Amino acid sequence: MQPPINSLQESIARQRAALKDMLREPLAHTASECSKAWNDRTELDNVLTKALASLPMCKYMYALNTDAVQVSDNISREGLIEKDFGRDRSDRPYMNERVPSEGFLLSQAYISLRARRPSLTAIQIVRDESGRVLGFVGADFDLRNLPLTGKLYEEPTYWRQIKGDPAIRGTVFHQTRSSSMMDNSIDTVLGVMEELMVDHGVFHAILHFSSSRAVIWLFDDPYRYRLLDIDALTDPDTCLIYPHQPYPENAVVPKNKIRPILDSLRDLRFMDEMFYLRSGTLNIFNGVVGLTFSCDGSHYLPWDEFLSKGHDFWASGSAEGHACTL
Repeated sequence: MQPPINSLQESIARQRAALKDMLREPLAHTASECSKAWNDRTELDNVLTKALASLPMCKYMYALNTDAVQVSDNISREGLIEKDFGRDRSDRPYMNERVPSEGFLLSQAYISLRARRPSLTAIQIVRDESGRVLGFVGADFDLRNLPLTGKLYEEPTYWRQIKGDPAIRGTVFHQTRSSSMMDNSIDTVLGVMEELMVDHGVFHAILHFSSSRAVIWLFDDPYRYRLLDIDALTDPDTCLIYPHQPYPENAVVPKNKIRPILDSLRDLRFMDEMFYLRSGTLNIFNGVVGLTFSCDGSHYLPWDEFLSKGHDFWASGSAEGHACTL
């Protein structure tokens, strides 16, 4: 299935386009002012200091010649960093991207050399009155200082298939499923999980069938996870320690579909001695089921699509890679 229009890449592109619109005019003006002071280090520093004051989200500004050697000091909020005068920036990621014909470039994100944080650099060509290129103005931005120019990215819910560890995939034909403690008490475990998700506020759960444990998140305390071992998962009294909660109205997964989804996870666990489910996840708010199989191949798909496939789809197609992405 093809990703929808609201893909991660398109969301990033929209964010970058907004940042370009925000930065293009101020840097063009700065480059024009720098061209008048190009051969005067002190005056260049003055121009860049003034420009930095007009860009509150900017961390550093500097001027480079056509060889990407710095001809100004580094301009920062704390003052001039003189040791960077003469610094060769030719090997930095932003100097190895092609500057568009209009003379402005917003680099791809990279990890900064000193702070080791995700950063962006805007580059503006500096020209003299005749149009000859004198060099560049550079402006560095820490990603955490940039304004949010778009709404929060929404995770897509189309089916995604991800290959796992090649070493595990390469040995899958030499392994067989070992019965775990969870396997031996699977109906009790699924009964406890259904109760927790339908009536006790658990909105996200990961069932690790092979290691007989579960990880859960509650919507009343979403920032912390709880680890349930096999003793907790096989004791219905575990439900008593989590207060009763009505099933949330904004859940994507209907509450009467929780048990069918859990039962389908159980079916995939026992579908084959070679190709079988190692772990399964369910989030009732984004409606996504996650599957990780014995060969480490993973799938993330909408709950209704998951139920529509049924056991036969995975079992009949496992050898061709339905389950394990071989």
